[in-house]
Amino acid sequence: MAEKREARKIVLGPRDGERVVTPAETVEEAFLATSLRPRSFDEYVGQHALVENLAIAIDAAKRRDEPLEHVLFYGPPGLGKTTLAALIARELGRALRPTSGPTLDKPKDLVGILTSLQAGDVLFIDEIHRLGAVVEEFLYPAMEDFRVDIVMDSGAYAKTYKIPVERFTLVGATTRAGMLSAPLRERFGLSYHLDYYSDEELQKIVTRSASVLGIPIEAAGAATIAHRSRGTPRIANRLLRRVRDYAEVRAGGTITQAVADEALEREGVDGRGLDRLDRAFLRTIAEQYRGGPVGLAAIAATLTEDAETLEDVVEPYLLKIGFVIRTASGRKVTSAAYEHLQLVAPADMERQQRLL
Repeated sequence: MAEKREARKIVLGPRDGERVVTPAETVEEAFLATSLRPRSFDEYVGQHALVENLAIAIDAAKRRDEPLEHVLFYGPPGLGKTTLAALIARELGRALRPTSGPTLDKPKDLVGILTSLQAGDVLFIDEIHRLGAVVEEFLYPAMEDFRVDIVMDSGAYAKTYKIPVERFTLVGATTRAGMLSAPLRERFGLSYHLDYYSDEELQKIVTRSASVLGIPIEAAGAATIAHRSRGTPRIANRLLRRVRDYAEVRAGGTITQAVADEALEREGVDGRGLDRLDRAFLRTIAEQYRGGPVGLAAIAATLTEDAETLEDVVEPYLLKIGFVIRTASGRKVTSAAYEHLQLVAPADMERQQRLL
């Protein structure tokens, strides 16, 4: 039994080589999510206009005793789309039925969920852009007319049975809104984009999470973690736990600015929130391709990384902070990236050589 418990601990902890700044959710975070998520819109930090408009729509639906219109959340991972879905269900006083696009690979999977919904339930589909075209076809009449159309037999004997389902609210979440088909996107009455958080908002989130987890933390320590969290609450909470580990083992348990700086430097997270892969991405373009432009496939081959991982996980934040730009010919690094890496830009190097 002892061996099994130890194996469980290994699964929950950070794996070797795991990027602490990746926005993908780990098993550990799935366990902690329930306790760290806000329980009402009043506790929700950030996305102020979105939350206010959503609260108004929910209040209006409750006054009319109608289901809330279907809601689509889109934006980078780790910004709170799942949390908002849970808050919608809580505010409506209804059950949340979560699932994800990749798990609904057959129409019968979706039909089974739809026919089991109770009146007013909130069906949450994460990664909704990964629904198959056939499954999507079954979702359209359910969203519009609250029915499921099932075809029995084929050819001249084919018959369509219309099975009614309870009126429900679909909440879809995607990191790739451009991959949604137009018919599906148009069936959402409410559509909201989630943007990256400010350092001040992330500091509030870190402070609240530390309080929930019983972690002693100073304001400067929370600000340091927030500043290196890439504008993403999920990453902020992950870095908080890594700093907590260091503080407990090496610094008496309290997270100060110095403790946070030391812990995050050990994790390879620098002052702008970049980790080793981010810096390798920038250095590859800057040093091996003279600043670019260079295609993503070439960068991926040089780094021996998956091109999709670089595009989905590494690039978005580098684009946001202005370290990388996309051109028709490929990716280029900016002067700000050269300065951050303490490298000399090719133009400056050529100018210096001409002066010699």
